[in-house]
Amino acid sequence: MVVEQKSRTRRYTVVGTKPVRHDGLDKVTGRAKFGADVKLSDLVHGAILCSPYAHARIRSIDTSYAEALPGVLAIITGADMPRTNHGVLNIGEEGAVNAAWASNRVMAGDRALFRGHPVAAVAAGDRNTAIEAAKLISVEYEPMDAVLDIRQATAPGAPLVHPDLVGDHLGEPVTRTNVATHFRQGIGDPATGFAHATAVVEQEFELSTVHQGYIEPQTATAFWDASDRVTVWTSTQGAFGVRSQMSSVLGLRESHIKVVPMEIGGGFGGKIAVYLEPAAAILSRKCGRPVKISMDRATVFESTGPGAAAVIRIRMGVDASGRITAAEADMSYEAGAYPGSPVVAGARCCFAAYDIPNVRVDGYDVLVNKPKTAAYRAPGATQAAFAVESVIDAICRSIGMDPLEFRVLNAARPGGRRSDGPRWGSIGLLEVLNAARSSAHWNAPLEHVDLGCARRGRGVATGFWPNGGRRSTVHINVNADGSVSLIEGSTDIGGTRTSIAMQAAEVLGIPVEDVRPSVADTETSGYTDVTGGSRTTYATGLAAYRAAQIVIREMRFRAARLWGIEKEDIEYVDGTFRASADAVISDTRLRVAQLRGIAPEDIVDADKVFKAVIDAEFTMTFRELAARLEPEGEPVSGVGVVDLPEAGGAFGTHIVDVEVDPQTGKTSILRYTVVQDVGTAVHPLFVEGQMEGGAAQGIGWALNEEYILDDNGRMLNRSFLDYRMPTALDLPNIETVIVEVRNPLHPFGVRGVGEVPIVPPVGAIANALHDALGVRMTQAPMKPSRVLEAMGVIGCSGSGRS
Repeated sequence: MVVEQKSRTRRYTVVGTKPVRHDGLDKVTGRAKFGADVKLSDLVHGAILCSPYAHARIRSIDTSYAEALPGVLAIITGADMPRTNHGVLNIGEEGAVNAAWASNRVMAGDRALFRGHPVAAVAAGDRNTAIEAAKLISVEYEPMDAVLDIRQATAPGAPLVHPDLVGDHLGEPVTRTNVATHFRQGIGDPATGFAHATAVVEQEFELSTVHQGYIEPQTATAFWDASDRVTVWTSTQGAFGVRSQMSSVLGLRESHIKVVPMEIGGGFGGKIAVYLEPAAAILSRKCGRPVKISMDRATVFESTGPGAAAVIRIRMGVDASGRITAAEADMSYEAGAYPGSPVVAGARCCFAAYDIPNVRVDGYDVLVNKPKTAAYRAPGATQAAFAVESVIDAICRSIGMDPLEFRVLNAARPGGRRSDGPRWGSIGLLEVLNAARSSAHWNAPLEHVDLGCARRGRGVATGFWPNGGRRSTVHINVNADGSVSLIEGSTDIGGTRTSIAMQAAEVLGIPVEDVRPSVADTETSGYTDVTGGSRTTYATGLAAYRAAQIVIREMRFRAARLWGIEKEDIEYVDGTFRASADAVISDTRLRVAQLRGIAPEDIVDADKVFKAVIDAEFTMTFRELAARLEPEGEPVSGVGVVDLPEAGGAFGTHIVDVEVDPQTGKTSILRYTVVQDVGTAVHPLFVEGQMEGGAAQGIGWALNEEYILDDNGRMLNRSFLDYRMPTALDLPNIETVIVEVRNPLHPFGVRGVGEVPIVPPVGAIANALHDALGVRMTQAPMKPSRVLEAMGVIGCSGSGRS
């Protein structure tokens, strides 16, 4: 690991250290409580019946046989869902949701729109009875033609996912379409830019549907009590987002809904939308008892939101000096059965790493008969980077320019303009690219061994994510023993309890072990947006910073009252309150003179004497002053609140070496390096973990992961045995290079970290495969069958590296 300290004007005491996670012991000993661990008095269990068709009209539902099964307490169908309107409900940095569509996704109405679409739910005394009862529900379906990918959905005469949808195409209403939205953004005049280009590359790329791959399946428990108040215990990335969605779907005021976030076993964007929570609540209202519903892995794959498939066409031109003169992108992303793919974010990130004077980006939000897509770690950006970075690599090869030199020449710089409009503030892209150029990996020769027909290659790619700001609240209370309790509403996915506590401890001047952070429910913590978009350490950390500042201000006031001076005459440095000499000098001189029996003006070594008195009588540590608070007056607490419109985006560059087996088509990752600007690494080990984890997920996306569907929309690889995610045996020791370019929007210079590292891997691996094979891979995953097809073109005498 390499850390560039250029951004730091001083060495922090806590920020930048590596303390043990506050929740670590509970996690490793099994004391931490996850969604499946909820146990309540009179708890009953639920099960969901899902559609076996990708698209079908629901003619009738007969629940009589299920109702007759002993132990069954309640059954619901779409008819039991409260009526909702189509108002848009904002649920945080990851996007917004249409309330009526959210309700329909929870339970189908007159049509099932994807395989796995819930059509009924059962509550029974035990889970097995609930599952058996669900099987007894008889549903009469009328199968309908389905569209399962972008090309099918946009073909002339394609079956319509929503016949009554009115699409917004460049501001014009369009009916009878599967394209919910077509938007355009850009700057300059691409036609003029291409006219000045000496080399132009155009290519189309395709990515499959993928899943976030979190370990813990969705689980929710709900109790609808006699006073029409609902309490929900759930695995979620945002308790307040769940509350908002539940309010809209159930027709209840938010004040009547309490959401208790449990520990979360992974999310990566896939645990923002509600799936089981409303159904559990309605079943609870029917049977008068709390209801728990848990998904199995197959249901997670078929019924929850995966990452979006995409088809992207990129055209880019460069002049004789290697400067990009123009770029165009046509980006179609699958939304699933309801509008709302990550195409807007993809368009924002598409050309962000480059200073291009002439840009046009057209985005298309395409409906298909699949589950509604959800965020997946930098949603939309990985797809865009695969296409753009592949074209960049092709240009570099066509003009004979080093790929990192090309990126440095064309890099976005502070003051430049992004294609979607904003001008760059402080960004660290050049620092990242220079760190990549000077890295041990980039400067090491690609290792050569006796490979026979096996081929090796090296690739590089760059990615961007804008990061999130938005709203967070932190409440800090001072305890008599000098510790503080910190109450926050951000679900802890990657150690954010500790990264937030560290920022509070830095301000308070106390050890981070003396900060006791807890993630609270929606009635205990202040409003906080979702843990997503790489906003938590940045935004909730800034709220903690502000709360700690208020605590220090209040404690200075208490110290001033104890000492009989003005609070402005007290300084707080390194965990110690101290009165200024000027504030107590006259009183100190008089007391010393009286003790010595001399005139005040005759005191010798006055400064030394006064300092000793101040140290003894007018100095207290944070802990000492805290011990004086309870007998001296009211407790001290502080509430920090933020609503941040900006976050300060971040860039990463990845370098990868691959080896391709000519007999199997298997691609092995030999070496992998992640270089990323993190602003300030609050907890360097957590930062490295995010960089490594994002790279690992991106490697799976590049090489193996995809939804394999039959013609009826049935997923054929709906288990972790068949859905091929990388394991430790598939990955090398991922090297990390942390670059720190201070983010001026945050007092410690923090930038979001979690999203950026998943953006470059697919493009980097595609470029490495081209280096090895001499053939451009344009479909992800670049699985063995596709690699074998490419190798069949070149055989053992091709032009790739050997």
